[in-house]
Amino acid sequence: MKKSKHDISTWLKENYNPEIESYIDKNLAITEKVRIAMEKKGWKALDLAKAMSKSPSEISKWLSGTHNFTLKSLVKMEHALDVCLIHTEPIKEYEYVYLGNINPSEQDKVQLTHYEQGLESEVFKIAI
Repeated sequence: MKKSKHDISTWLKENYNPEIESYIDKNLAITEKVRIAMEKKGWKALDLAKAMSKSPSEISKWLSGTHNFTLKSLVKMEHALDVCLIHTEPIKEYEYVYLGNINPSEQDKVQLTHYEQGLESEVFKIAI
């Protein structure tokens, strides 16, 4: 049998697309999360179909791992299964870092006492 000049591994190397690879990985990961969530609830595909008001055939397509999910269908599944399927990182505006305690010197303690006494003796007026 003669070996083809262009076998499948050559074609895959020539046409590799990291975006498609990532899409497939994420799609399968979501499908697996759904399967595990259904298993924990003791649900079959029919139970998920009823909970989402979908046809059992549509749920079967989803569970095959080849379906292109919409965000709306993913959110509906999250609510039906009570599970997070997509985790988005919150945007941090601030990050607080604990640097430890400050031990004031004796001079700092005296100044703080004078400051606190000054606050007690002052009369503050609010202008309206």
